[in-house]
Amino acid sequence: MEKRKLSFWEIWNMSFGFLGIQMGFALQNANASRILQIFGADVHELSWFWIIAPLMGLIVQPVIGHYSDNTWSKFGRRKPYFLTGALLASIGLVLMPQAEIFIAFMPALWVGAGMLMIMDASFNIAMEPFRALVGDNLRSDQHTLGFSVQTALIGIGAVIGSWLPYVLHNWFDVSNQSTESSAVPLNLIYSFIIGAVVLVGTILITILTTKEYSPEELMQFQDEKEHQNALDEDVKEAKLSDIFSDFAKMPETMRQLSWVQFFSWFGLFGMWVFSTPAIAQHIYGLAPEDTKSADFQNAGDWVGIIFGVYNAVSAVIAFALPLIAKAIGRKKTHAVSLALGGIGLISMYFMPNKESLVFSMILVGIAWASILAMPYAILAGSIKPKKMGVYMGIFNFFIVIPQIINALIGGPLVKYVYHDHAIFAIVMSGVSFLIAAVLVLKVKDIKGV
Repeated sequence: MEKRKLSFWEIWNMSFGFLGIQMGFALQNANASRILQIFGADVHELSWFWIIAPLMGLIVQPVIGHYSDNTWSKFGRRKPYFLTGALLASIGLVLMPQAEIFIAFMPALWVGAGMLMIMDASFNIAMEPFRALVGDNLRSDQHTLGFSVQTALIGIGAVIGSWLPYVLHNWFDVSNQSTESSAVPLNLIYSFIIGAVVLVGTILITILTTKEYSPEELMQFQDEKEHQNALDEDVKEAKLSDIFSDFAKMPETMRQLSWVQFFSWFGLFGMWVFSTPAIAQHIYGLAPEDTKSADFQNAGDWVGIIFGVYNAVSAVIAFALPLIAKAIGRKKTHAVSLALGGIGLISMYFMPNKESLVFSMILVGIAWASILAMPYAILAGSIKPKKMGVYMGIFNFFIVIPQIINALIGGPLVKYVYHDHAIFAIVMSGVSFLIAAVLVLKVKDIKGV
């Protein structure tokens, strides 16, 4: 026997929770710096507050991957983690922009940073098992399609999340200005609440429509020798400490991809953290301290729009990636995509107005689509199925470590090298993408296209 070939809509439903997860991520990525600045953070301090997010990923994802690999219950293997992560993340989404309600106990800035930590830890609890589920449920010849569908849903969710504050203000006349009662505009508060509801709802759709393979079913897949050997062995009880030995034994392909991931996510972190201050200063001509002005709020809303653009582009490109990869190979597809993204980020320095930034983000969107799909499709072919969850979690090290490094050095670079001109942090992100594009050509892709 072999795994059943799933229909497109079965793959769609299996990945649908990613729409809600990424809607929450998009709200965080486009607005966390803005909210923290409203609460009093300086530009060069932003990366230090954002360090919470990758730290949570570093700690949470391998642990969740390990336990989800070894969890079999009447609720399933990965599903309990989806739901737990969604519920916790929804709490963070609701409370972060409303951190001022705790001001009697501690400064709003610290409460906001704490909610950022809760959100990101919870997103990681939900996200890693989702990626592992694709490896669990799909045959190897459907991996590229599976991760591409995930990328499309990620793009759709991110567009909704990124554009929501702008839409609420411009279409529904919800205020985007600070008031005496709330420094965070109402359109942001309402957007985060809506994001929390959508997150839980989409996760429930995946849970209710997707079946996971039981251990007994996995034992019937004679065509997957890795599964059979792993399940037939006299295996001792898996321990959390096994993560360290698994790390040391990671496949060659995974080691090579780690450098590609490092420079890709170093660049992404810089873009997410510094886009709002960079555009407020470079395009709107604001001083770093003008964080409660009307133009700063408009700049923040526009960052949401252009972030929505790159996510919309990624959702479209995701459907073309399997065809492109089949024609020229997954490595070349990823290399070209990263190079275009690097050009897009660097071009932001030269753009004369806010509208022209849309072109920059179109190129970034191509890179984002590939970053979310190609490395995982390449990786899945090099991992033993029984270790799919833990290796997907360990792979996250190479997403969060570059973000931690950027978080530590990004602030001092902005303050002492760029002299608070955050646009140069965006240019550095573009250069990082170009380095990743070169490195991906050295990766060994075992299963080809």
